Amino acid sequence: MMTVKRLSVDCDKLNERGTFSPGDTLSGTVTVVTTKQIKVQRFVVKAKGKAQVTWTEKDGQATLICSDKKKYFYFENIILQDKKGDGSEVIGPGKNVYSFVFQIPSRDMPSSYEGKWGKITYSVQAKLTQSIWVEHKIKTEVPFLSKAEFPFVSKTEMIIIGLKEPQYGTRISFYGTGTVTMNVSSEKIGLKQGEAMGVSVEVLNNSPYTVMPTFYLHEKQTFAAQSKRRLHVNDILLATGEPVSVATSQKISKVLSFPSWLQPTFYNCSLMKLEYSLKVTLDAPLGKQPEVKLPLIILLGSPKPSQQKAKRSIWFRKFPGYMS
Repeated sequence: MMTVKRLSVDCDKLNERGTFSPGDTLSGTVTVVTTKQIKVQRFVVKAKGKAQVTWTEKDGQATLICSDKKKYFYFENIILQDKKGDGSEVIGPGKNVYSFVFQIPSRDMPSSYEGKWGKITYSVQAKLTQSIWVEHKIKTEVPFLSKAEFPFVSKTEMIIIGLKEPQYGTRISFYGTGTVTMNVSSEKIGLKQGEAMGVSVEVLNNSPYTVMPTFYLHEKQTFAAQSKRRLHVNDILLATGEPVSVATSQKISKVLSFPSWLQPTFYNCSLMKLEYSLKVTLDAPLGKQPEVKLPLIILLGSPKPSQQKAKRSIWFRKFPGYMS
């Protein structure tokens, strides 16, 4: 029977989102419930912030693993440690609660994120070591929000974006002896998670085919490791327009609702970035579908309660004949 019945980590909430940011104090408690008194070799609480990317590539017959990681902070708080090795460090039977406090550095760090080939995580981990054979661990991920004023602006470009300004795009495509012209406009560049935005498409169809506009949210994830890059793109269907017949012109207006679960645009991580655009295509029977892409910045939306993501404890079996 396991002598440690439960090991858990609870972090104190600072706001209604349950999030933490650079400069915040990360505090909480670690709870250990035991069936009897146990000897402890080492009992620590760790706080980590890191980004990591990993993917594989084919190089002839060989498979290359591309990976990299960046550490934003690492802290360790020792609760108990048997330095003398005499078994004097013990935890009594029943419920035992220990507090911890970490100060998160006040520097630019990206928000929590999980993409196709990489993730940015912030966590608190408790590790209780009874012996070389018996160890208990639990890790709780804490949601983290960047304090960067413009996490969506590339440091190499440092462009000034008019988030509330309208934008326009045009595409002319040739089909045999005819042409199709598509003019796309949107209300603005930046919008919050879950927000709606008005979009207009004017189609001048001088081709011999009926065409129909389709609206997508185009997501692009970029990952970097070992001087290599990897892209993952995804199109989310937002709406379809009305067919535009041969030798006609038509203006189609739509109010597009963008999902509230979208991760905000960010550039302030050296290993990955997340970008969006509004993509409008014309469904046509021949050739490649013409498309217009307009830049889109997804901003953080209204506060919502967030729960800590806890992973299950990892338990190691005792070797036969081992006694606590």
